Amino acid sequence: MKRSWTTFLLIGGLALLLVTLGVLQYRGLTQISEADAEKAHQRVQDETERFAADFNREIQNAYFNFQTDAEVWKNKNWRPFNERYLYWRDKTTYPDLISDFYFFEANGDGQPLRYDREAQSFVPAEPSAALDDVVNRSRGEKTFKPFLIDLYTLVLPVHDAGPELEKIVIRRSEPGRPVVGMPPKFGFLAIKLNEAAIKGQILPDLTTKYFGDGGFQAAVIDKAGQPVFQTLKGVDRDATAPLFTLSPGNFIEFKNKELLDSIGGERRSNVIVDSHVESRTFTGVSREEGKQKTFKIELRNGDEPRTPMLARTIPDGDSPWTLAVQHSSGSLDGYVASTLRRNLAIGFGILFLLGAAVAAIIISSMRARALAQRQLDFVSSVSHEFRTPLAVIYSAGENLADGVTKEQSQISSYGNLIKGEGKKLSSMVEQILEFAGARSGKQKYNFQPVAIGDVIDDAVSQCRQLIDERGVEVEHDIAADLPAILADKRALSQAMQNLIANSIKYSNGTPWLRVTAANGDGKVRITVEDRGIGIAKSDVRQIFEPFYRAKDVVDAQIHGNGLGLALVKQIAEAHGGRVYAESEAGVGSKFTVELPQR
Repeated sequence: MKRSWTTFLLIGGLALLLVTLGVLQYRGLTQISEADAEKAHQRVQDETERFAADFNREIQNAYFNFQTDAEVWKNKNWRPFNERYLYWRDKTTYPDLISDFYFFEANGDGQPLRYDREAQSFVPAEPSAALDDVVNRSRGEKTFKPFLIDLYTLVLPVHDAGPELEKIVIRRSEPGRPVVGMPPKFGFLAIKLNEAAIKGQILPDLTTKYFGDGGFQAAVIDKAGQPVFQTLKGVDRDATAPLFTLSPGNFIEFKNKELLDSIGGERRSNVIVDSHVESRTFTGVSREEGKQKTFKIELRNGDEPRTPMLARTIPDGDSPWTLAVQHSSGSLDGYVASTLRRNLAIGFGILFLLGAAVAAIIISSMRARALAQRQLDFVSSVSHEFRTPLAVIYSAGENLADGVTKEQSQISSYGNLIKGEGKKLSSMVEQILEFAGARSGKQKYNFQPVAIGDVIDDAVSQCRQLIDERGVEVEHDIAADLPAILADKRALSQAMQNLIANSIKYSNGTPWLRVTAANGDGKVRITVEDRGIGIAKSDVRQIFEPFYRAKDVVDAQIHGNGLGLALVKQIAEAHGGRVYAESEAGVGSKFTVELPQR
């Protein structure tokens, strides 16, 4: 009892330990997954913002680099613009980004001008519906936007700001009054962008640069949610960033270092010597300005303030395009969740294997202990089985040696007694040797075509003495059309003898058994049925194990060694068949040997 409690305590402790490890593993993996998810979201958001910053920088360079004073357009002095254009073309990575420049006045019916790259001057533009649309939408205060998305056109206001304007006055917010005093517009510079350069060069290059490893997919969508560049699966977005944000935070500065060399180092008043961002963005919004923001860039020449450069930007929420990034699996959160599930499955699988291994060791230990106990019981049973025949043989031999009897009939009786008991001993020894040979794998069978009826007749004949002693009624039901099978006749007869002997041994005062053989489904079934004590359901599955004897049988002190049914199973399996039992306690048992046909 003490060992049993120790085993149960050990199993309970191991189970508790495995549960604890499982809980700790779940918590640890969950925390790690959450931390990794946060880092991954931050990383993809950073990459997305850098992607957008690089894209916006290219657009900003194409926008702010060409801001000039109104005097340039009034005097038609194209040199400052040419210098800016050459500077931008040399510095930009995508010189094909800008396809055309147009200039038109804010008021009046003057003909729009178009930039001629070969002549390096602005010439009258040919009329077109698209150009008229740009002019009309730019001149209207309510329809003006720095970027006309449907026309791929940047619109840069040219303010009429003379030398006397050196600062912007910030007023306190009053209803109906603008926060920032804007100088009047003289005209507009329309910068026509090349759609093919944007979709075929800039966006693919940035996608490869930031998401080229295939872990994430990038797409560009417009305000209506329609794809502009590539498409994503579903509606999940792991990171977004606005595109075409015209904020002057990052753009190439138009300096004079290169220009001074081109103009011979002569300082002129219209050449920018230095640039300094004094103020970036005013957040005040007036009714007239709508949702647009205004910022000022003041360019300085030494200590003297230069003419401020004014522009308007679109807030992030009104960006015409949005960069959307999605994990290749459809969602970063979904990917992290699936990774967590996979890691948990692997972790719990390892714990399960560990628990199964421990359970297998414990079960194996318990079975080994049970087998050892059965072996001890077997030795005890065999010793007891051997003792009775040996005692009879010894007593009969002693009587004969001492001359207790001299009559021929008594001498013959003693001889037959010694012969019968010796046969029992020989049978038990043969059974043990058969079992040992089968277990060692050295048992050899002589397979030949055998008739089932002959095997059954031989088995009944070998058990005739036992049948007659017990007065057992034996019924035969052998089908006439049974085919021959490949079998070792001696081994198969031995198996049948064991089944018949067991039926007689456990007959429980009802000396009856029936042996049948039938054909079906390509197999021959041999059945030995009795009306004996039967077998409990809990023992049916174990009765074919070596050395096993049911507790009821042991308590009833019925002689046996627990090898008979195990030997039957080994012989049946060696013939490619099987044996099974059907039994009910107190009613009887039925053992069936199923063998394949020849």
